[in-house]
Amino acid sequence: MAIAIGAMVGSGIFILPGVAYVTVDGPAVVLAFLLAGVLVLPAAFSASEMATAMPEDGGSYVYVERGMGPLLGTIAGIGNWFMLSFKGALALIGGVPYLVFVAPGIAEYILPIAVLLAVFFTLINVVSTKSAGSLQFAIVGIMVLVLGWFILSGTPEIVPERTAGAFNYGSGGLVAATALVFISYAGVIKIAAVAEEVKDPGTTIPRAMVGSLLLTTGLYVAVVYVAVGVVDIDAAIAAGELQSDGEGPIMGLAAQQALGTVGTAAVVGAALLALASTANAGLLSASRFPFAMARDGLAPGAFERVSERFNTPVLAVSLSGAVIVVLIVFFPIDQVAKFGSAFQIIVFILVNLALIGFREGAVDDYSPEFTSPLYPWMQIFGMASGFVVLTQVGTVPLAGAALITAIGSVYFYLYVRPRIDREGAARTEVRRNVGETAVERTRELFAEGRRHDSLVAITDETSMPARTDMLRI
Repeated sequence: MAIAIGAMVGSGIFILPGVAYVTVDGPAVVLAFLLAGVLVLPAAFSASEMATAMPEDGGSYVYVERGMGPLLGTIAGIGNWFMLSFKGALALIGGVPYLVFVAPGIAEYILPIAVLLAVFFTLINVVSTKSAGSLQFAIVGIMVLVLGWFILSGTPEIVPERTAGAFNYGSGGLVAATALVFISYAGVIKIAAVAEEVKDPGTTIPRAMVGSLLLTTGLYVAVVYVAVGVVDIDAAIAAGELQSDGEGPIMGLAAQQALGTVGTAAVVGAALLALASTANAGLLSASRFPFAMARDGLAPGAFERVSERFNTPVLAVSLSGAVIVVLIVFFPIDQVAKFGSAFQIIVFILVNLALIGFREGAVDDYSPEFTSPLYPWMQIFGMASGFVVLTQVGTVPLAGAALITAIGSVYFYLYVRPRIDREGAARTEVRRNVGETAVERTRELFAEGRRHDSLVAITDETSMPARTDMLRI
């Protein structure tokens, strides 16, 4: 739970409430966070089931690749890589205003500071990636305690007029705001990435994954409700305390209203700690997708080379760091959030699809200890709602996600397909059913007692398994 909560509670709570408030044009931002959490639930159930059936490191990329085949596996790997890169960039871009909040003199250096932090974290990940599980647990504990304090102390300070309509379904821009904050829940299935190291995965993983999602959703809703209730966001934008798009240290402003000097210092400290942790974890996780794809033959072998000196995949880390720097320099914060959310939605759709591939596919030894409730309606709902929300991320992020998906598909057919010869569980089942139909028709022809000659065409490039299958049929 600490792994998942630490991956979720960061940019989502300290950066996006103000931006989403402007997007939804009002306090219905609270409902946007709640809806996003509900729409993520099917993917959490799907990932939990597959993690208990295949408790191996790799997470969503592994499930999609094994369930739906290398093509969708390639798209899932690239989608995860971009999503985590955007999440890391979002944490760095959004974290610097909190530094400015306590040291206003550095306001004009926001961009260079964010770039320098990206380079710093890249170098850290190149040099060493020692486990920091106990540190992550401590960071999460501090964040939850500080945010709990903020909720308890801030509730009496809420101005009712500011929270009117917090759960209004009819608010304009609600779906767009929901799409914007989707990236806040990007870490919910991160537990699956370390499934090999979890004791009793059949029980622990579903409890931790679903439990962390429910806890984080409740925390988001409560914190955003209090923040909207104590801060006059429109006045803060007019006064220049927040930018016109809502970007800025909104939690710092809320803490000033509700907790005083000591509480403000605690909230700002927790924000900086959380955002640094999110940026570092985002870079670390993002760099492992090119590494894992290279290991499976879906990316050039150079990405899986580990430095003898540092014992890290230097090329994968360096490329991921470079992508984060480009995002910081050229993309505004709302676009970074929307791009990240778009890729996250695509990944969640593929995770739900992968579960259907395993359930309906040709996998004889697929025996999960935990099964998703309401199958397949849960997964169908998750995919359908994902497509609906995906249409609301904006033209540019949607076009970018479509472009990357198209590039991933072209890359697969030009580079991956000539080098690997395997398929996913779903395609295997389809091929098996088609093959059985062909065999039955052949039996009928032989039963008629007539002579039939068959010519099986093979070339020097036909693989031995393919020759065997064709000749047997």
